[in-house]
Formats: sequence, structure tokens, C-alpha cells
Amino acid sequence: VVLAEGWVPFKLELATMVARRPGGEAVVYPVVATYQKDHKCEAVEVPAAVSPEVAARARELALRAAETYGCVGVVGVEMFLLADGEVWLNEIAPRPHNTGHYTLDACATSQFENHLRAVLDLPLGDTSLLGPAAAMVNVIGTRTGPTENRGLDRALAVTGASVHLYGKHDVRPGRKMGHVTALGPDVATARARATKAAGEIQP
Repeated sequence: VVLAEGWVPFKLELATMVARRPGGEAVVYPVVATYQKDHKCEAVEVPAAVSPEVAARARELALRAAETYGCVGVVGVEMFLLADGEVWLNEIAPRPHNTGHYTLDACATSQFENHLRAVLDLPLGDTSLLGPAAAMVNVIGTRTGPTENRGLDRALAVTGASVHLYGKHDVRPGRKMGHVTALGPDVATARARATKAAGEIQP
């Protein structure tokens, strides 16, 4: 079997999370912009720097995708924004997703809580942001050996930043070891805070 995929000349990568109950009730999280490095998600910014019309199209596409596949629980939906404003579906991940980790600190109800609510067929929680903007930066391993998490104290001292380490015993290059979420009055400030805190940690 050969799978051939065409090159998509996208302008920006977008994502959102959908939480859906068995009966079809669903809520959609804010649309985020995702940034990749070495083929891995490096950072997420929310809200994505797109027009309200594009954000609405992305949310509708994500909701349709979850409905079409009959998903239950939280679904991560990744999309491409093209230069002409079209939004194309890229990937569906039927689970809590790295692009939604920011919701732990930045949304009224996290993706993890809404995943449980949806699977248990309970009322879904509010997905709105708690402030104007947020960013999430992954903590990525750069060496091989036992985890040390040096610099954690400096990371925790960064204003507005929340550090989440995953408790992995071993680190290796490219492995996701945790993430930092930061809130701010705007996306640039939130991204700078998250980047500074994540950069202090040497897992």
C-alpha cells in the first residue's frame, strides 16, 4: 500500500479541542496557533492571531470532524490555515492533546476534566479563557541520562508561569519532559513568560 499526500502551502498551523458527550452535546475550546520545531510541537499561542471569521471556520470544522467520527471524550483537531483564508483539516487525535495542555491553567475547565465529564456523560464545563491570552511551551530533552530538572526554582519564579513536569525518570533528545503555561495581557507577553520559564529548566 502506498499513501501519497500533496504538499499543503499553509500559512499557519491551528488547533482546537472538542469535548463531546455520547448524545452529541459538544463544546469547543479557543482556537490556538501551534509552532513546530524538529517536527514536534514547540509552543502554542492562544488566541490564535486570526480573524474572527477564520476562528469561527476552524471551530466549525473541528466540531464537524468530531461529529462525523462519532467521537466521545476530548478530541484534538489540528488544521492548516491557507493564504486565502481556507482552513483544512490536518489531523484528529481522539484524546487529550499536547496542544490543549494550556487549558489546565488558562481555561475555566481543563481538557482533562471535560474528557472525564464527556466519557461519563455528564454536563460539559465552560471552555472560555480565564484571561486575555496564554501560551504553552514544551520542555524538551536535549541530552541522554537520568532526569535532573535543574533550574526548576528559576522557572517557578517567572511571573504568570505554571510549570508542569511529567515525572519521567529518563531524558533523551527530543523527548517531551513537561510544559510551561503562562498567562498575560497579550499573546506576546504570555509567550515570552512561558519561553523564559521553560528555558530555565534543564531536564
